[in-house]
Amino acid sequence: MSEFEIQELQEKIDSGVRLAHKRLIEKTIREDGDLVVVQDGEVVHISGEELCCMQQAE
Repeated sequence: MSEFEIQELQEKIDSGVRLAHKRLIEKTIREDGDLVVVQDGEVVHISGEELCCMQQAE
């Protein structure tokens, strides 16, 4: 694989990860669920309502 092909593939992978992240947040908000993440070594639950507020602030 050439450097160009590797870079092109990496951009496609990055784009797919961003899309999956966006869809996960939208689904969590829509279903008013919780998103569970690890932050500073601790498990944190973020509600759909909190996610909605975070998105509006951006």
